[in-house]
Amino acid sequence: MLLNREKIDFYLKDLDTPAGKIINLSIASLVLISSGIFVAETYALHANIYEYLNIIDKVILIIFVFEYGLRLWSNKFNIKYILSFYSIIDLLAILPFFLGATDISYIRLLRWFRILRLIRLVDSRYMFGISNEDGAIFARILFTLFAIIFVFSGLIYQVEHRVNPAGFKTFLDAFYFSVVTMTTVGFGDVIPTSQLGRLLTVFMILTGIALVPWQIGDLIKRLVKSTTQIETICTGCGLAFHDTDAQFCKRCGTKLGDGGNGYNKCNG
Repeated sequence: MLLNREKIDFYLKDLDTPAGKIINLSIASLVLISSGIFVAETYALHANIYEYLNIIDKVILIIFVFEYGLRLWSNKFNIKYILSFYSIIDLLAILPFFLGATDISYIRLLRWFRILRLIRLVDSRYMFGISNEDGAIFARILFTLFAIIFVFSGLIYQVEHRVNPAGFKTFLDAFYFSVVTMTTVGFGDVIPTSQLGRLLTVFMILTGIALVPWQIGDLIKRLVKSTTQIETICTGCGLAFHDTDAQFCKRCGTKLGDGGNGYNKCNG
């Protein structure tokens, strides 16, 4: 049984072997499909289509519950793992399965956090063929911005749609409101009316002020860096980009191109 636990834990975390990639890409696909279902349900759909989407979402949720149970079991129900960031995100994604039968207001809000499960894959840069640190940071910044806006859009839609259907008719309306609010543009053409909606808007503004400029600034620095440096992979530490006139690695001091093992775009 110990070997089985180790194998399951390995493949649930592995992103290098074909089997590990298949498992984790399948999970990522299910996350994207479920997120797409949430968005689609905000539009006027035929009753049959809505029913089919609901069934698909329930099947995906059951798969996530089974996967979460496997992760707990393979980690021997370790309290450190249960309280880890990734485990908490996984739990948020499946809480509606356990609480759906109870009368808890806005329980469907938790569905929108499911997109955050992709953070595990974004942090594993080799999953998508990203071979250097700069590419990994670039991907993480883009996903962070997307995830923040997506989650807030879903939350504000879920809170405001019933009390303010004219202002928040679809997910696109909520998405527009989130972008305008978090960038502090504030056109004022769409406003929340509920107390919870207004409180959520405050959090959106604070997030926009504190996090979005930092992420965008880091993104701009990466873009500028890409235009002022060339790809010269250091054979000592693997740092990919250096200044055009650099002869030694700025991180470890290894001579660039020494021994003919390094790759320099300028040299072909």
